[in-house]
Amino acid sequence: MFSVAKSFEMNSSQKQRFPNQRQTAQTDNRALQEIHSSENPVIETPEEKFPDKPSYLKYTFANPYNLTLLGGALIASVLTLNPLIAVAALGLEGLWVLHGSQSRFMQRMLWDPMYEKERLEYEQRRRMEQVEKLGQGGQDRVMQLVEKEKQIQQLAMQNPSFTGDLLRSEIAKTHNLVNAFIDLAVTCSRYENYLASINVNQIEMTRAHWQQFVEANVGKVDAIEMDIAKKNLAIINKRIERVAEIRRYLKIAYGQINLIENSFQLLADQIVTMQSPNELSGQLDELLDGVESIKETAKETEQILRTL
Repeated sequence: MFSVAKSFEMNSSQKQRFPNQRQTAQTDNRALQEIHSSENPVIETPEEKFPDKPSYLKYTFANPYNLTLLGGALIASVLTLNPLIAVAALGLEGLWVLHGSQSRFMQRMLWDPMYEKERLEYEQRRRMEQVEKLGQGGQDRVMQLVEKEKQIQQLAMQNPSFTGDLLRSEIAKTHNLVNAFIDLAVTCSRYENYLASINVNQIEMTRAHWQQFVEANVGKVDAIEMDIAKKNLAIINKRIERVAEIRRYLKIAYGQINLIENSFQLLADQIVTMQSPNELSGQLDELLDGVESIKETAKETEQILRTL
């Protein structure tokens, strides 16, 4: 049995076995600090979720025309000291809200277009918030892709083979692909920042040290010391494996990003002569399937990052 003091004692030769962990941590922290200092501060806020369905009651009541008429009637009631005007206005307002929100005609002609406009504005805001997280080069690529999307939509509208309903369906797919492009670019940027914040060479050196220590001291050192050394080696090996997985994801994601860009270029060249919307739909569906596959890989990579 060895004493507590002896178990924590380390002579000069033992100190050389262990890398300078404090120095390594300071190096990694400096690298991380430099990255964050070069970026604009980001305030984490809960993500706003856009409603899946339109609120017809809200659109019927809270539109400027209705509020103007209702407010005018109530003001007139006050100015003339005639409560009947207010009673009549509120009664008509109740009938309007009840029937106006349930009318299929009003939904199709007014409320659904208002909902669609708000949805597009929400997506545009979210899109710009994501783009602002990228560097200048990434922002330029996004803007070029957005311009190419607009060009594809304009060329599709000029092609007589595309009917209105089919065209709207395919335009929605191009919009989803642009959003997916932005999401992939932001994720890649975040992973690149993480890789830049760690010293992979130092991790490799640390692994080599522990590997050499374990191999060279079998039966020569205390069992507890050897057990700790093996645990350190196992943890370092896991870190290196996780970094390799992140790098693999980046290769796949960058490939998908380039594929979306190149496919949009090709679609702009082809769409003028397309004879059927199915030709466009097939290419867009193939791209969307690839994006979904990348998203599944991203979920696994996020789990990996949380374990590092």
